[in-house]
Amino acid sequence: MHKTLPRHFYADPAFYEAELERLYFTRWICAGRTDQIPNAGDFFTRTIGDESLIITRDGTGGIHAVFNVCRHRGTRICADAEGHFVDRIQCPYHAWTYDLQGQLLAAPHMPPEFCKADYPLHRAGCDVWDGHIFMHLGIRPPALPARPALRAQLADLPQRFAAWRMADLRLGRRIVYDVKANWKLIVLNFNECLHCPTLHPALNRLHHYLGADNVEPTACYVGGAMGFRDGVETMSMDGKRRRDYLPGLNASQRQQVFYFAIYPNLLLSLHPDYMMTHTLWPRAHDRTEIVCEWHFHPDEMARPGFQVDDAIEFWDLTNREDWWISERSQAGISSRAYEPGPYSEREELLWRFDEMIRTEAGDG
Repeated sequence: MHKTLPRHFYADPAFYEAELERLYFTRWICAGRTDQIPNAGDFFTRTIGDESLIITRDGTGGIHAVFNVCRHRGTRICADAEGHFVDRIQCPYHAWTYDLQGQLLAAPHMPPEFCKADYPLHRAGCDVWDGHIFMHLGIRPPALPARPALRAQLADLPQRFAAWRMADLRLGRRIVYDVKANWKLIVLNFNECLHCPTLHPALNRLHHYLGADNVEPTACYVGGAMGFRDGVETMSMDGKRRRDYLPGLNASQRQQVFYFAIYPNLLLSLHPDYMMTHTLWPRAHDRTEIVCEWHFHPDEMARPGFQVDDAIEFWDLTNREDWWISERSQAGISSRAYEPGPYSEREELLWRFDEMIRTEAGDG
C-alpha cells in the first residue's frame, strides 16, 4: 500500500533548500506569459530562493532571462516586479549599463585594457512553449554539457494541447495569493477531487468528483480531464458559458476541462472558453506564492459586453477553499505526531508525484 511522504519533505527547512537546488534549479520552470512583455524593453522579474531573474524582450522580439546581478560588484539591478526599460538596463549603484540581451555597454572609470565583452549579465536558459515563457537557472560554463532542451522536458505536451492555441490567448485577470503551505501540498490538492464534495460545493455542482479521466503520469507531468454534469457548459458560478468556444477545439474538447500539473511549478487548466494558469513560487518550506491568471481569446475580449467575472468569481472562491485546506494540511503535517498515511486506490496521481519527488531528492 502506498503512503504519503514523511514529515521532513514538508516541514524541514534544510530539506526545502536542498529540494530547490535539486528540482527547481535543474529543470525548466514557468516564468509567465509572452503577452506580459509585448514591446521591446518590457520586463518582469521572478524570484526563486535567493535568485532573481529579469525576463525582458529586445528590439528584435527576442525574449531573454538574465540574472538580476550586476557584473561590477554584484548589486541587484532591478527591484520592480515589472516595468519598461528605455533601450537599456542600468545598475543604480555605479551605472554599469547593459543592452536588453544583457551585453555590457558602459562601465564608467574602468582601465583602458578592460573588455566590456567579458562582462555580460549572466544568462539563464529561456524558451517559449505556446505563449508560456520558461527559464532554466542552471548556469552552464563552456566546459559543462548544455542544459536539456525545454522540448525534451515537455515530452508530448505541445502536441497534446496544440488545439487550444495558447499563444493566441491574452491575460484577462491576475490574482496573487500567499499560501502558508509547502508547494507540494498545492500540487497534491490540485490533482485530486475526492475532497470536492466536502470542500467545493460550487465546483461539485459542475463536475462529478469521480469523473476524472487521467493519463499515464510521466517524469514531466500528471493530469487528466473531467467532463461536465448535465446542463453545464463551463466552469463558472452558474455553469453557463458566456464566451464562444476557443477556436480549434473538437466536440469532445468542448465538453471537458483538462487539469495538468507540469513539474515543477505550472498548474495548467484548459477550459472550453478560457485558460487558467497557476504558477507556484516557493518562499519557504511552509509558504508558497501562487500567481493565478485567467486568459481569454482576444476576439472575445474585443466584443461589447465581454465578461470574465463569472469565471474569476468561481475560481477565486475555489482557490481560497483549496488554500485553506492546504494550510490545514501543512499545520497537521508539521506536528511531531504526523506519520505517513495510506493513499486510496483513487489517489494514484498523488503517489506518482511523490515518487518523482523521492527520486529527485534521493531521499526515502
